[in-house]
Amino acid sequence: MKLRSLALPALLLSVAGLAQAQVTVTAPWVRATVAQQKATGAFMQLQSAKAVKLVSVSSPAAGIVEVHEMAMDGQVMRMRAVPALDLPAGQSVELKPGSFHVMLMDLKAPIKDGDQVPLTLVFEGADKKRETVQVNAAAKALNSAAQPAKDEHQGHGHKH
Repeated sequence: MKLRSLALPALLLSVAGLAQAQVTVTAPWVRATVAQQKATGAFMQLQSAKAVKLVSVSSPAAGIVEVHEMAMDGQVMRMRAVPALDLPAGQSVELKPGSFHVMLMDLKAPIKDGDQVPLTLVFEGADKKRETVQVNAAAKALNSAAQPAKDEHQGHGHKH
């Protein structure tokens, strides 16, 4: 009888732990850089059981990390930082070249094909509670099959 009373709290704790892990990150990758390049993009799919917002990203590989959006402004494709990225409940949101993505700027060192780039993503729910997700994104060379077509987001020559 005593054994059962210990098993129930342990079960409840494990279920509570599952409830905390609401955001899943799949297929994270970072575009490898070339010599002298000080910025690159990170890409992945995000999904959350509940509606949340991606409110910040950080990485020891970069001095500045921001969530960016690329969108047409008239006839010009423009990139801008966004304060937060909405993740609707149960829907997948893809961060990809030419769209929403994570921008790593002021890189501490070149990022080579095959490197693992640590990223810390912070999500906030409607209740203002925050969840942190640690991700290691594999670096892929510019000519990798996962890269976008030639006219999409081939790096950034601008300064922030």
